Amino acid sequence: MNPIETPRAPQTYGAAQTHAAAPAAARTRARFGILALLAIGTMINYLDRSVAGIAAPGMSHDLGLTPALMGVIFSAFSWTYTAAQIPGGVLLDRVGTRWTYFFALTLWSLFTGLQGLAAGFVSLLIMRLLIGAAEAPCFPTNSRVVAVWFPQSERARATGVYTFAEYVGLAFLSPLLFWLEQRYGWRALFGMVGAVGVAFGVVWALRFREPHESKAANRAELDHIANGGGVVDGNRETTRFRWADIAALLRRRSMLGICIGQFACNSTNVFFLTWFPTYLVTERHMPWLKVGMVAVLPFIAASVGTLSGGWISDAMLRRGISLNWSRKLPVITGLLAAASIALANYVDSTAAVIAILCVAYFAQGMSALAWMIVSDIAPKGLLGLSGGLFNLFANAAGIVTPLVIGLIVNATGSFVYALAFISAVTLVGALSYVFVVGDLKRIVLTNADASI
Repeated sequence: MNPIETPRAPQTYGAAQTHAAAPAAARTRARFGILALLAIGTMINYLDRSVAGIAAPGMSHDLGLTPALMGVIFSAFSWTYTAAQIPGGVLLDRVGTRWTYFFALTLWSLFTGLQGLAAGFVSLLIMRLLIGAAEAPCFPTNSRVVAVWFPQSERARATGVYTFAEYVGLAFLSPLLFWLEQRYGWRALFGMVGAVGVAFGVVWALRFREPHESKAANRAELDHIANGGGVVDGNRETTRFRWADIAALLRRRSMLGICIGQFACNSTNVFFLTWFPTYLVTERHMPWLKVGMVAVLPFIAASVGTLSGGWISDAMLRRGISLNWSRKLPVITGLLAAASIALANYVDSTAAVIAILCVAYFAQGMSALAWMIVSDIAPKGLLGLSGGLFNLFANAAGIVTPLVIGLIVNATGSFVYALAFISAVTLVGALSYVFVVGDLKRIVLTNADASI
């Protein structure tokens, strides 16, 4: 049985069954412990990929990097991250969640720390490429864990929680990270952040289990998960990778549409993860430590946006509103509102600029709910590949956006056209959801698709 298939009433649940004292036993909440592991891992993921943005001013000064070269450095992460999405999804479908995530987490954290040893552009570029390749399986794995451990009625909120962790870690740790960079330097900052990730890799390997392996989940909880479409018996159909499957997925308008939308959604996110501190320093002339305090606010807004999107979606679904509207409306609303980022070009007040950026990032957080849609429409046995393809488009934005912004700033000395570019891309994403995506339903690939 695959990670997203609704199981036939399972006869046994492995080790977890021994913990069910009676059919009427109170339902355990082991799935929320698994979600906590997922949230911490995602928080570390985003710290590791975005700490270069905090280090950028000092790093570019010490290594003699121009804005255009910094754009290449920021973009380089996504070159390999994007290229490794399909292999990462295939690896996940073959190897499974626990060890795929362990090796990915440990390796990307190690490479993050090694950035602190960079002697120039080339060595820094190599480390960014390696981090991108190692992080590739993260979000397909997240999507699979939610599909396996949670019933459909709870999946949007679960997705909102781990997505919330992307931003909340940056929000509340940013002042500390800026202080550490100023106190100990950018090289030490990379080392400290990398060490945290390596340590958590060990925790993940020790604590994560599939539902059928869990000693913390009783039968009542496993029944609750299974009745909602989760997989609790550990059976997985392994689907042999075929290039034809990628072509077949992209021929389905729902998959193509959400991929375009995710490119747009991630463009806003990439700006905040890479160029945002530099924007505040150079365009708004803020002192460095003040940047560390102000940078907290948009990330808090984004974290609230992710929780709001998940809560609204699940609440609509519980009230009988169709899956189409429940999933798509928060995403479309978020993309439209994120386009407001261009308004920052027309105000002089620092408070007004930060307010606009907070609204835009809050809205981007709402649109991040799109990961839940992958679980809803992915074909049976191809959740890893579908998630990898979806994330490939998302992180094509990670290639394009930093480069375009770097070139714009290098040519004009200003972020005005950079913000206009991001705004235009988000509008295209909203239009894709309105006119391309269509009905959300499970994609079924036929024998004819194999010959494409």
